Amino acid sequence: MVVFMSTNDPTNGPCPCGRTDRRDKPIGYALCCGRYLDDFENTPAPDAESLMRSRYSAFVLERGPYLLATWHASHRPASIAFEPGVKWLGLDVRSRSVLDADHAEVEFVARSRGPAGAATRLHERSRFVREDNRWYYLDGDLQLPLG
Repeated sequence: MVVFMSTNDPTNGPCPCGRTDRRDKPIGYALCCGRYLDDFENTPAPDAESLMRSRYSAFVLERGPYLLATWHASHRPASIAFEPGVKWLGLDVRSRSVLDADHAEVEFVARSRGPAGAATRLHERSRFVREDNRWYYLDGDLQLPLG
């Protein structure tokens, strides 16, 4: 089992992933990650970055079934549990690379604060694969701070 941290449901406001429009205004959940999380069967994420952002939102919203469904079968854990009392603080997409039509990488930093108040940064370069016109999270390498 893999344990992840999460917090309350903010689906009525800006998307938890922090995506903004061309005018730098926050995009609402329903127009951003919500369409992928709430209609997985009919609305797959169109690219690796959108899938990564929707997976971050799924962690915030504790949507375990979505996380498992978007995890490539070759690396998917049997189950997911969420640590109570964790507050997700934000997502920063550092880079995105399309390697070919069916492979991509996204580097991101996700910040959270645990129930005891300790801040955590997850800095990862994630790998994604596309199969049958649907993107999946494959795996990732943690990026450690320099120095």
